[in-house]
Amino acid sequence: MPNVSDIMDRDPVTVSPDTDVKSLIEVLQKNELPGVPVVDADNKVLGIVTDSDLVISDEEADFHLPHYVNIMGGIVFLESTKHFEERAKKAFASDVEEMMTSEHLVTVGPDEPAEHAARKISEKHHNRLPVVDDDGKLVGVVTRVDVLAALTGD
Repeated sequence: MPNVSDIMDRDPVTVSPDTDVKSLIEVLQKNELPGVPVVDADNKVLGIVTDSDLVISDEEADFHLPHYVNIMGGIVFLESTKHFEERAKKAFASDVEEMMTSEHLVTVGPDEPAEHAARKISEKHHNRLPVVDDDGKLVGVVTRVDVLAALTGD
C-alpha cells in the first residue's frame, strides 16, 4: 500500500490569506480546481478555501438575523448568533482570510498510508486534503482521485 507522499501533488496551487476574492476566483478557474490551501509566508497551512465558500446555498439564501426580543430598549437574542456571524463574514468577505475554513481543518501527513487519506476524505466528505509535515507546512495535496487510483492499483 502506497503512502500519501507516493500519490500526492508535490506542487499544489495555493493562495495567501490576503488574496482578494476576485483573484481567488481567477486561480480556481485557471487551474480548474474546486479549492486551494491557504498558506502563510512560511508555507504553513492556515486553512482551505473552496468554491462552496463563494456561494450562499439555497438554505442560507434567506439571510436574516436570529430571533430576538426587545426588552427595555435592549435586544436579547433567543438563539445563538454564531452561525449568523460566520455566514455574514463569508457573505461579505473581501479576502480569503475572511472566508477560508480554518477550524476543524482536516490534513494528512506524507508518511500516512493512502488508505488513511481515503478514510479522512470519505468521512469528512472532502475532495482534497492538504498534506502537511510535522511543523504544519504544506508539502502537497492529495485528492479523492489520487487515493482511489492508489487503492485500485491504477
